[in-house]
This record gives sequence, C-alpha cells and structure tokens, in this order.
Amino acid sequence: MNQDLSILQLVLNASFVVQLVMLLLVAVSVASWTAIFRKLIALKRVKSLNDDFERDFWSGTSLNDLFAAAAQNAKHAGPMERIFASGMREYQKLRERRLNDPGTLLDGARRAMRASFQRELDVVESHLSFLASVGSVSPYVGLFGTVWGIMHAFTGLANLQQVTLATVAPGIAEALVATAIGLFAAIPAVVAYNRFARDIDRVAIKLETFIEEFSNILQRNLGAHSPSGH
Repeated sequence: MNQDLSILQLVLNASFVVQLVMLLLVAVSVASWTAIFRKLIALKRVKSLNDDFERDFWSGTSLNDLFAAAAQNAKHAGPMERIFASGMREYQKLRERRLNDPGTLLDGARRAMRASFQRELDVVESHLSFLASVGSVSPYVGLFGTVWGIMHAFTGLANLQQVTLATVAPGIAEALVATAIGLFAAIPAVVAYNRFARDIDRVAIKLETFIEEFSNILQRNLGAHSPSGH
C-alpha cells in the first residue's frame, strides 16, 4: 500500500460526514474500553470482598460480631456483607418488637435480603447495557459511514469521462475504513459483555446461595433470644 492509500491518508481524505462517523466511533471505542477496564476492576473487587466475608462467616464468628463489623465497615463492605447486614438488621428489629412468630421473623429477614440483593445486582450490572449497545450499534454506524462514503465517491466520479480502478479505489477504501473502525469498537464490547454477563451470573448465584444458607441459620436460631452463633 503506497502512501496515498495509507490508513492516515484515507482518514484525512475522507468526506466530512465519514470523518464525523469515524470520530464518533473512536470516541465510543475509547468509552467502551474505559467501561471494560472499570468493570474488570469492579468485578475483581466484588469477588475478593465476597470471598473474604464468606470465609469470616463460616469461620465460627458469632452473627452479632459479624453484624457489628459490617456496620462499622459499611462503606467498604462487599455485596454479600451488605446483604447479611440487611437481613440481620431486619431480624433484630422484629425481635425488638417482641415478634416471636418464626415465620414472620424469617420472612422479614428474607425480604430485606432479597431487596438488598436486587440493589447490589443493579450496581454490579451498571454499564453492561452500554457495552451491549456499543456491540450492536457500532457496526451499523460504521456501515452508514461506508455507504455515505461510497455514494460520495461515485458522485465525484460522475464528471469523469474515463473511470479506472485507480480512480475508484481511494474513495471506496476511505469509506471502508469506517466499517473497520465500527468493527474495532464492536468486537471488544461484545466479547467483554459476554464475559461480564457470565461473571455477574456467578456472583448472583453465589449471593442467592448465601441468602438461603443464612436463612437456614436464622431458622435454627429462632429458639434463642438472640442469634449469637452458628
């Protein structure tokens, strides 16, 4: 490829609309990569915090001690610890009201944990829809730029009496760069979306399993005045 058909020259020589499409796609690609790296770090942190709390939970530490630690560490707690704190908080409120019906106590704690679970899942899933949109829309935006560029190229050739491949190639090549950039933006977004969706499903399953296990522990402790151990 000679200098006239280098990628840089193709971009610089493209029509204004095609350049605008390319600029938009590059900006979307940068935003997509930023979202990907942030989500990677966030999911790694969520997994680490959940594992740490789960290890403490099953270490034999009393529920009251874990609840006190969760209250002090509220700002830096992971999803599992916050779900646990929500369940314990509701459980203790109902006990303070001297509600001793096991079904009412357990249902209240479970409802609080399910509400907290949904909030945590919404946070973990944030920006996932953006990656899905980038993956599905970017190729079409690039294709629009390509179609527009080819139309512009052929319009410019209308006044030429003799058209050869050498005169057609630059205009078509300029237009095709838009599709290439669209695919460059879309492919990483699709791969990342599928990876993150799978990882978030695993986090959700782990949290739901914890809710069931903690509910069973509360049910076993309903005979005592306070859930002091497990």
